[in-house]
Amino acid sequence: MDLGITGKKALVCGASSGLGYACAEALVKDGVHVVIAARTEGPLREAAERLAALGTGRVDWVAADVTSDEGRARIFAAHPDFDILVTNAGGPPPGDFRTWDRETWHKAVDANMLAPIELIKATVDGMMARGWGRIINITSSAVKSPLDGLGLSTGARSGLTGFVSGLARTTVAHGVTINNLLPGTFDTARLAGNFAAQAKREGKSVDAVREARLAKHPAHRFGAPAELGHTCAYLCSVHAGYINAQNILLDGGSFSGVF
Repeated sequence: MDLGITGKKALVCGASSGLGYACAEALVKDGVHVVIAARTEGPLREAAERLAALGTGRVDWVAADVTSDEGRARIFAAHPDFDILVTNAGGPPPGDFRTWDRETWHKAVDANMLAPIELIKATVDGMMARGWGRIINITSSAVKSPLDGLGLSTGARSGLTGFVSGLARTTVAHGVTINNLLPGTFDTARLAGNFAAQAKREGKSVDAVREARLAKHPAHRFGAPAELGHTCAYLCSVHAGYINAQNILLDGGSFSGVF
């Protein structure tokens, strides 16, 4: 399927690895000019080289912390206008809410709510003025199905979800859609870190924790990052203009509710 976005320009955050990289890869394969951003220059440059080797879309990179004013300013000084924005940040560490102080909460909210909102603020008006745009926020299945120990992530990302729900209804008439992708258990370094933390808490091996999770999973496997990447690319396509203000769950059927 031709997604109709060849030549469009996208900013993909947290794109040096994992789900962010998968989104960038899918967009590059569809001929999009992709600018990838992450904090650490070395892995980011390597990711850009792998993407450029695909030979199907232009790739640029900016090493920047998008949770900071300075980091966002660096990106937009180099690339002021985008047709597509994919926000993505690693979730805060799991734990017991009784141990989280005010600073811990502020860091989680900055990374997983306020930074995406600032990125949207910097791009959405230009998209509306041009009459076309796509904004995708990668959040978490925990927004829909909260898990014990992930309160920092769930709290901050639920705030972003509520904000987006209102904003998206003001932008769609100008050709700009805003949607959220809610990944469940995808085979990423982030998931491996969660398993390691759980294993430590419960006094088990990482393999035992992983196998127990797989045994309970309806699909008996974890998601491949490329599956989310291609879903992201479709939502960015010209065919998805009537999909707006949605929270799209990709969890292999783990959530047991009807709606």
